Amino acid sequence: MISSINNSQIKNILALKNKTKARREQGCFIVEGMRMFTEIPQNSLVKAYVSESFYSEMFRKGGGKITEPENWEVVSDRVFREMSDTVTPQGILAVVRQNHRSFEELLDSEHSAQSHCYMVLENIQDPGNLGTIIRTSEGAGVSAVIMSRNTADIYNPKVVRSTMGSVFRMPYVYVDDPEEAVRKMKERGITVYAAHLKGTSDYDEGDYTKPSAFLIGNEGNGLSRELTALADRLIRIPMCGQVESLNAASAATVLMYESYRQNRGNLPGGTGNHTFRIRKD
Repeated sequence: MISSINNSQIKNILALKNKTKARREQGCFIVEGMRMFTEIPQNSLVKAYVSESFYSEMFRKGGGKITEPENWEVVSDRVFREMSDTVTPQGILAVVRQNHRSFEELLDSEHSAQSHCYMVLENIQDPGNLGTIIRTSEGAGVSAVIMSRNTADIYNPKVVRSTMGSVFRMPYVYVDDPEEAVRKMKERGITVYAAHLKGTSDYDEGDYTKPSAFLIGNEGNGLSRELTALADRLIRIPMCGQVESLNAASAATVLMYESYRQNRGNLPGGTGNHTFRIRKD
């Protein structure tokens, strides 16, 4: 059992938790909690760590997903609290391999071929916004999420938690040049819509039964002029009262589900018979 915060494995986990650079260099990130742990693809799990109390309560009773000793490590409760990124740790944490793919691979994937909608995020900074967009993208049948390099780190523990497991299933990619990425999408016949305060038509007036992409900009500054100029159409979400706009995640959700509404029945699992359930996250 690991009982020292100075243990090399624990130091590495702290680096993965706190530093984007460490996550990029190692190609790994951390996942916490039993629900998220059970979502990890088998070939992506590097190693799992459980607290002493978690081990006593669950593993000695034969429960849990980890069965091979080399796949897990027990740590003291005190050390686990230092490792954890949550206020009330559940007692299980894993190091997981990142899922890397190229922009071209993403566009050519079978998942993209079956769907119609792409989300392009430019410099989204709030981890909660990014995690919510990733999670909602899966629910709305989005083909893929394309992110500018300055968008928040999808492997940030707060983003990972917000995805509620969608980080393992939703296709996504970072691109160095989002403008070039949008140009390539347009070359493939994808119509590009920019969510913009200067939109010339309402969001529900577009025809999203054809391959479409939505551009979502930074929370404070919106879309850059360069990316906006590449849009085929600027669209707006009508507001009542004195509200000027929605936050990035809310706006993205409205657009994704309008696309889903128009394509419902044509998407994998999109029969329209889903039950919506509010989670207490």
